[in-house]
Amino acid sequence: MNGIHDMGGMHGLGPIEREADEPVFHHEWEGKALALARVALAGGHFNLDEFRHVMERIPPVQYLSISYYERWLEGTVALLAEKGVISADEFSARLTELSGDPS
Repeated sequence: MNGIHDMGGMHGLGPIEREADEPVFHHEWEGKALALARVALAGGHFNLDEFRHVMERIPPVQYLSISYYERWLEGTVALLAEKGVISADEFSARLTELSGDPS
């Protein structure tokens, strides 16, 4: 496989910039995205191969424009919707609730 999702060892992408004392998560939601994916995996809603495949289905331009944990969240939500665990309407309603938007 030689797609955008398998960038390890590719030339021309520049050096990896590391932060001094880099935190595990830069934002609180990142830890929650990781936890959601791990709970869904442990709960048998999808398996690791399906999770990797859903990441590989993210269009290359989008894949490169979102962060690591945004990919995890995107993949988890897509699989939960595909498996019928949540609907798009339920997900949108929860996002609205969490954003505090009264509309």
